[in-house]
Amino acid sequence: MTRRTFLTSTSILAAICLGFFVGQNAKLNPIRDSRPIAEEKFNAPLIGIASLTSDTYVLAVKEAGGVPIVLPNGDGSSDKIAEYLNLLDGLIMPGGADIPPSEWGEEPHPTTQILEENRYLFEKALITAWIKKTNKPLLGICLGSQWINVVHGGSLIQDIPSEFGVNHRGVTHQVTLENSSRLSKIFGETKLLVNSLHHQAVGRLGEGLRLVAKSPNGIVEATETTNPDRFLIGVQWHPEKMAPSDPLQAKLLKAFVQASRK
Repeated sequence: MTRRTFLTSTSILAAICLGFFVGQNAKLNPIRDSRPIAEEKFNAPLIGIASLTSDTYVLAVKEAGGVPIVLPNGDGSSDKIAEYLNLLDGLIMPGGADIPPSEWGEEPHPTTQILEENRYLFEKALITAWIKKTNKPLLGICLGSQWINVVHGGSLIQDIPSEFGVNHRGVTHQVTLENSSRLSKIFGETKLLVNSLHHQAVGRLGEGLRLVAKSPNGIVEATETTNPDRFLIGVQWHPEKMAPSDPLQAKLLKAFVQASRK
């Protein structure tokens, strides 16, 4: 019996059920959706969502063709992380508060709002292991994009208004994509209009990453791995919020889920 026909870990089963229950606001039927978990073969990829912050991630994964699995942030032990690495086909690191700037050797800016400790420790352990021990797809969104850069040894701009004199919270703006990037190939475009909900951004680029999108005022908006054989993308905007009404943004989530099928 394979991991796709029967999930033996109680905690992982609970996480899967939670992923479906979060969708109740969208009139999903949790009984109907969760019934096949232990009995039927999953044909869709299992997509982990770390430290769920909004049910829009669950709904976006389901709409893109994946099975969303919400990962509780209370246990970042090596054994539990190893379970997730073995079980999951793809991982989404979602938005949230700020990574402690001690990660790249700085003191906190007055505007920095550091992640709750359990979430910080869990997400650091999870994404570090995912990047270093697997070749599986990874999509970082907002904070998740920043995590990708920090784990690769990069730094962050702690407060965009202080350093750039512009606001990137609660606005929309254009981003320009590199022609040769995986992102531009996914979208079929080099100019996008995106939402913006962040006050931090990628600073010094991490090793093994390439800058693939910027805003008109020079803020880094997306990065990718330099490994052409891996789907590893970080975007500073929130495609999961835009996808229900923007087919272009839905392309990114579908491409991520499709890459997770391999």
